[in-house]
Amino acid sequence: MPGATLCVRGRRVITPDGERAATVHVADGRIERVAPLDEVPGDRPLVDAGDLVVVPGVVDTHVHVNEPGRTAWEGFETATRAAAAGGVTTILDMPLNSIPPTTSPEALDAKRSAAEASASVDVGFWGGAIPDDLGSLRALHEAGVFGLKCFLCPSGVDEFPPLDLEQVRSAMREIAAFDGLLVVHAEAPELLRHDVASTIGGGDYHSYLSSRPPEAEEAAVAAVADASRATGCRTHVLHLSALEALEPLVAARDAGVPISAETCTHYLTFEAERIRDGATEYKCAPPIRGATNRAGLWEALGRGAIDAVVSDHSPCVPELKAGSFLEAWGGIASLELGLRAVWTEARMRGHSLSDVARWMSAGPAGLAGLERKGSIAPGMDADLVLFDPDAGAEVVPTELHQRHPVTPYAGRRLDGRVAATYVRGVEVFSNGAFPVPPSGRLLRRGSA
Repeated sequence: MPGATLCVRGRRVITPDGERAATVHVADGRIERVAPLDEVPGDRPLVDAGDLVVVPGVVDTHVHVNEPGRTAWEGFETATRAAAAGGVTTILDMPLNSIPPTTSPEALDAKRSAAEASASVDVGFWGGAIPDDLGSLRALHEAGVFGLKCFLCPSGVDEFPPLDLEQVRSAMREIAAFDGLLVVHAEAPELLRHDVASTIGGGDYHSYLSSRPPEAEEAAVAAVADASRATGCRTHVLHLSALEALEPLVAARDAGVPISAETCTHYLTFEAERIRDGATEYKCAPPIRGATNRAGLWEALGRGAIDAVVSDHSPCVPELKAGSFLEAWGGIASLELGLRAVWTEARMRGHSLSDVARWMSAGPAGLAGLERKGSIAPGMDADLVLFDPDAGAEVVPTELHQRHPVTPYAGRRLDGRVAATYVRGVEVFSNGAFPVPPSGRLLRRGSA
């Protein structure tokens, strides 16, 4: 669907320069001007936000859609409806958990075919870097992926094996040659405590947490930073959970190494001390850590040491979340809830919606090279969300739009309500309804 032409007027509009009263002029899906509140042309439809805040659409660059191959876990139709309902206007799909994984141009074509007619928001794709494909990564880059992803430890699926450190350096040299981006799941496999993990039979969360200690993240991030320094490859650390891992990352960045990092909604919301034994809906890797660690992540986010906040939405069928922490699938489903969850915690710490927009919209867009996404400014896509920051409600899993109602947010009260979501000026979600057929575009690096 082509972009729309309209105006969106609000007394509170979140722009890169801060919050202001403004009318956003949109033509063919792009923002023409952010004008004074009373500058409303008479030749185009007007949306008056009233008491709602106009915020830039969330850009979630860490989403596992799993289609094709594991569509029973999630799929583009359900994932992107959940995104729209949560104020997410752009997602980037991770290359694993689908069959085939996105490790070749042919597999990327399969992804695009699966998403083409069913996406309610704009969708881009990461490619994968696995051992058998080293030396041929340029083909995926030229096919339009936004970067290449690798694991340093087992990924959880056999189709996507990890790289060792020498292979990481090889991939980095290859990717640096075409100025690409490598995104890394950074946990050192030799520091993962399989001896502890084997004792989890009773569903003990403390044992699971101990099996993936912060030292595993710290060592992996230090090694990745050294490799980035040696090769000049642009590198991004995914889902950083351990505060200790920030020290080598910040030191490398301060020394000019092209390295960045994200954290996730669940690391900013939950704390290990409150996770019940057997509550495998909280299982993820790296794991949710303690309250002191969570406070440190918020402090680091506030001072700019962490570049972005994303969901790492990684659902599965409910039966794979059953059993012990040793057996259950490691992934949290939260695509629809990220904006509300981060706002709930952020406002308690004195942060503003401008801060949230920087972390969840501009930050991810900038890291991925989504040049027309992430802010309300001239020339940008008109990806807009009408948000009520003072509303609040408990999360009812059966009301979510993801494929399966399994989430650790069940019963948790979150602030905020997404009243409407616009993608390139087209209203794709409005007060619980989806007023148009799926109209998202498939994005390619360099043209997004």
